[in-house]
Amino acid sequence: MPDKILVIDDEREISDLIELYLQNENYEVFKFYSAKEALACIESTELDLAILDIMLPEVNGFALCQKIRERHTYPIIMLTAKDAETDKITGLTLGADDYVTKPFRPLELVARVKAQLRRYKRYNPAQASSQEQASDLLLHSGLEMNTGTHACFLNGKPLPLTPTEFSILRILLERKGKVVSSEELFHEIWKDEYYSKSNNTITIHIRHLREKLGDTIDNPKYITTIWGVGYKIET
Repeated sequence: MPDKILVIDDEREISDLIELYLQNENYEVFKFYSAKEALACIESTELDLAILDIMLPEVNGFALCQKIRERHTYPIIMLTAKDAETDKITGLTLGADDYVTKPFRPLELVARVKAQLRRYKRYNPAQASSQEQASDLLLHSGLEMNTGTHACFLNGKPLPLTPTEFSILRILLERKGKVVSSEELFHEIWKDEYYSKSNNTITIHIRHLREKLGDTIDNPKYITTIWGVGYKIET
């Protein structure tokens, strides 16, 4: 079954171009020119990823991102205006996983789609041996993460994480006891050039993780901030 991707952009040339490139990669595309048109699709279709333009008529991309995050954890990529740093931070705060600035190269967007889907894709645990399943488990103080099935539980209850949040927590658990810098996290997740403002991206996702874990920066049970260095999970 092909992955199902939602594309929403009121600039028809852009949305049509995105659709063409994604279809060339054998994705099933659900294309809309406004958020209101897309809402029924979001409610009725099991999507794998969404690409949202911020500047949409009537209902903007921020509101739609927030709406999706109320029920779904699949990746969201925001399309932002060039150098609109505030838009990027707002999108990430609302639960977006990545952003691409306009104008963009279609192949760059396709590459980011593939990267997000790789992190999100769920595998059938029944196909893996018990030994393989055990090697996929990361455990820490009531936290259980299965990197094979992309499932996470906190004290036995499902912990809904976005793909980016899952990736950050996985990296910290795999390197438990060691400090991981914001730059390392950014490189490993986005495979992109790190610059000073990229730290805001990591900080926002760490904040979301702490909220979901019931963690605090002053008295952390899971993620500790090492000021000026990075983050770590204590052994």
